[in-house]
Amino acid sequence: MSLATETEMSRSEVDDFLSNTETGVISLAQEDDPYSLPISYGYDADAGIFYMRLVSTPDSQKRAFLGSEPQVRLVVYDENDDGTLYRSVVAAGVLDEIDPTEMSIEEIEQYGETRRPLFEIWGAEKDELDIQLYRLDPSELTGRRTEIDRDDA
Repeated sequence: MSLATETEMSRSEVDDFLSNTETGVISLAQEDDPYSLPISYGYDADAGIFYMRLVSTPDSQKRAFLGSEPQVRLVVYDENDDGTLYRSVVAAGVLDEIDPTEMSIEEIEQYGETRRPLFEIWGAEKDELDIQLYRLDPSELTGRRTEIDRDDA
């Protein structure tokens, strides 16, 4: 028999978790129409702000959602190897497009470039892609931790 205990994560636990995790799923919403995609992100724990580099083509559905200043939710989650600890964080707010000239070289290196995948596959030539940096300063940030005590007897 297994017993599960679910608890809210403290802000310091949330910051530590987000600082050591680099991927999640972001959902963008226009009225009742959601659009979700996996992303990589950087997280500034001191400011509680996410940074992400999103790539789209000019006529894509992603670009249409990003151009509409959508409400967003970012979900970041993981579990440990033996399945006894699950953690998740949900951040909600509005994405702000960042003009790269507003960021220092250190910020661009830390949040704009180092968190991208090791390989990239796109259905268009690189010169046809729209590559933008975004900031999410969440209006809501919550974390949950579920620990499972398994009775193996």
